[in-house]
Amino acid sequence: MLQTISLRDFVIVDQLELDFSAGFTVLTGETGAGKSILLDALSLVLGERADSSQIREGSNRAEISALFRIDPELLQPFGQWLDEQGFPTEDDGQSLLLKRTVESNGRSRAFINGSVATLAQLREAGDQLVDIHGQHAHQLLLKGGAQRELLDRHAGLLPLATEVAQSFRTLNESRRRLEQAENAGQDIERERERLEWQLEELTELSPQEGEWLSIQSEHARLANGAKIIGGCQEAIEALSDADNSIESSLSKVCGTIGALAEHDPALSNISETLESAQIQLDEAIHSLNRYLQKVDLDPARLAQVEERMQALHSAARKYRTEADGLPALLQETAERLDALTASQNIEALREKVKQEEAAYLKLAKQLSQKRAGAASHLGKLVTDAMQDLSMAGGRLEIALTPLNEGGSHGLEQVEFLVAGHAGSTPRSLAKVASGGELARISLAISVITSKASFTPTLIFDEVDAGIGGAVAETVGKLLHQLGQSHQILCVTHLPQVAAQGNHHLKVSKSQSGDKTISQVQPLGRAERVEEVARMLGGATITDTTRRHARELLEHN
Repeated sequence: MLQTISLRDFVIVDQLELDFSAGFTVLTGETGAGKSILLDALSLVLGERADSSQIREGSNRAEISALFRIDPELLQPFGQWLDEQGFPTEDDGQSLLLKRTVESNGRSRAFINGSVATLAQLREAGDQLVDIHGQHAHQLLLKGGAQRELLDRHAGLLPLATEVAQSFRTLNESRRRLEQAENAGQDIERERERLEWQLEELTELSPQEGEWLSIQSEHARLANGAKIIGGCQEAIEALSDADNSIESSLSKVCGTIGALAEHDPALSNISETLESAQIQLDEAIHSLNRYLQKVDLDPARLAQVEERMQALHSAARKYRTEADGLPALLQETAERLDALTASQNIEALREKVKQEEAAYLKLAKQLSQKRAGAASHLGKLVTDAMQDLSMAGGRLEIALTPLNEGGSHGLEQVEFLVAGHAGSTPRSLAKVASGGELARISLAISVITSKASFTPTLIFDEVDAGIGGAVAETVGKLLHQLGQSHQILCVTHLPQVAAQGNHHLKVSKSQSGDKTISQVQPLGRAERVEEVARMLGGATITDTTRRHARELLEHN
């Protein structure tokens, strides 16, 4: 679960460190106080895209870090994941520290347990720790793809759905190859013959990976051998063999400065530097002598190298590629010829398509069967929840409509159908649900599907928008109930929801000079009464609203 989040110079927060507890925590405050800033910061540290506008005005960098306590059921797989990715573990072996910095130039850096991480790694870690339900989640719910994914995720069918999608892609590729083979005719035969003689010629040439660069280097050395030898001999002459060589001059200077350093220690460092230079000069002279002893100016080898370079160059020009690309062309030609030869065996291709169709149908039917059971179960759970959300008699049905042909998502289309009241016919969610009804259905689905989630921390960002009265109290009870098995964070404007929290954080903003600063304060019992009263009565808090606030809190 999330233990601590720390912010520095993020939006309108100058510095903040906030501890969280298990159970149901509510975040409240005036509109515009910055309640969602905490969630934005958490999203950023979980891998969302960064923007320089997120840096507090007047600052050069924003910094966010989040410390998580790994739940026991995630401890082993998470530890294995950290090890596979090369990240260290914390000393207690049960903590995970995620950190994100954003610079004024728009660049950002990510860290996991102090080591540099990619955003993909940050998101992969975050997906196992936190699930965020935004206030516009109901808009996503109107999309058929999202409805299908939600059903599969709730039922634990995503791995099987992935297998079905992969099987369908494999089947489609085999179908494509069969169609090409049936339609190509003589064109394929001509292409096969062309590839055969190209492969034969390249195989005889046998270009090796990295050969072109190596042979160019060797040719440059052999072709300029006399110049290289002459230059090296001239260098040795100047360095050591001449009467006034650099070696002898440096030796005299070293002796002079060394003797002077005995009288003035300030020259000691200079003397040491000169001695080091003398050592390096000696090494260079020895290296040049050894090089000259080994250098080989074999004219026959130069001719061989030039002949090989010409052969590679001619082949590269013939096949319109770079010389260093010939090894890849050889491998590509062999693979294309193999594929083309195989593609000409139409009966074998037909048999392969038949086998892959059977494999796909087997997986897809398994998915259909499990979806049917999951759809019935989830529909019943959401229907039961709707009764408590001012939709008495309403129900949700999840229709699985068979497709004429199977696709990458299976053999059926998944669609959520809703009846808003008793006696009405369930119809498409997008057509019959009002904004308020859609928000309530979305919330019911979010809460119910989250119960089956292994993600330890669930965040609800104003998902109760458009809800009020007794329904709001029911929403609060649902979230409170969910808090018994998960860590729940909820941004809310509803006093009925806020009163249900195990913990209460108030977000406020204030002026510091000409700057606006957001602050977060954990509330005690008396402070919660005042905050809930504000949520009930607005700017003017009366004894009546305080009494009502105390009643809400006492009942929870």
